[in-house]
Amino acid sequence: MDKSTLLLSVDFTAAEKLGSIHDGLDGRPVVDWAKGERPDSLVGVKYALVWEFDHDLFDRMPDLEVIFSAGAGVDKVLSNPALPKDIPIVRFVDHSLTTRMSEWICMQCLNHLRQQKHYDAAQKKAVWADAPQPQASDVTVGIMGLGVLGQDSAKKLKALGFNVLGWSRTQKEIDGVVCYDESELDVFLSKTNYLVGLLPLTAGTTAIFNRENFTKLAKHPVLPSPIFINGGRGKSQVETDIVSCLEDGTLGGVSLDVFESEPLPGGSPLWHFENAYIFPHVAANSDVKSLGAYVDGQIKRYENGEGLENLVDLKLGY
Repeated sequence: MDKSTLLLSVDFTAAEKLGSIHDGLDGRPVVDWAKGERPDSLVGVKYALVWEFDHDLFDRMPDLEVIFSAGAGVDKVLSNPALPKDIPIVRFVDHSLTTRMSEWICMQCLNHLRQQKHYDAAQKKAVWADAPQPQASDVTVGIMGLGVLGQDSAKKLKALGFNVLGWSRTQKEIDGVVCYDESELDVFLSKTNYLVGLLPLTAGTTAIFNRENFTKLAKHPVLPSPIFINGGRGKSQVETDIVSCLEDGTLGGVSLDVFESEPLPGGSPLWHFENAYIFPHVAANSDVKSLGAYVDGQIKRYENGEGLENLVDLKLGY
């Protein structure tokens, strides 16, 4: 049986340095819309892998049956006003994506715990300067967002010795992690030294990381804290609040991989804080070969009547 064509509308320019999506697609034919391929007709193209795309793209695809998001987050896909409402959307879930994110979260918690910024500054000045070094067990990390990424991060932080709490819209159960639901946000924040954001972007999570909530975080008796770490979605944070909270000490430091507007404008004050780690949305870059294999596998499941996995719930927004 001939393989159905997949339409791509994703710019893989940087990510493809680690491989090619075609390596994972098992020979499946592709129309690469992002690279300028514009066939006269898209009739018969049943599948689309997208991130940012033309508003009229799906109007050209009368036989479209499944939309695949190129990332774990789906807000860019869902925000497109031309998105068909009756076609299933599948989000990307893969071990490589999960592992990259949890590695980054653990790295940031350890950077702040071991006061890496202090030692970087001392090294530049050739100064031999010690700083307090509490154990991980002396710090409570609170993770907001307990999907696949949040749960894996929680387990790895526990393995490093951190005390870990979790918060999500509906309460989850994770071994060794006390979890809170939507109604218990203030209690959760009051026990948290390091706040980690891994939330999907929805109406309820937009701007949730703000001054009001930062002021509710627990201060550590020795370390600069509270600390805010965001690897989720940029529009979940209020950057003017982050700036003012860094200025007045409400926050002792931040690690940010996502921003309200990307790339982060050169004029943003966030670039210049000595206690801020700034990353260009690279915490969990998609392994494009794995993405290709995932999409190809889901198409095969679908065509074999086994059903699609990791479907997006349009009512929840993730």
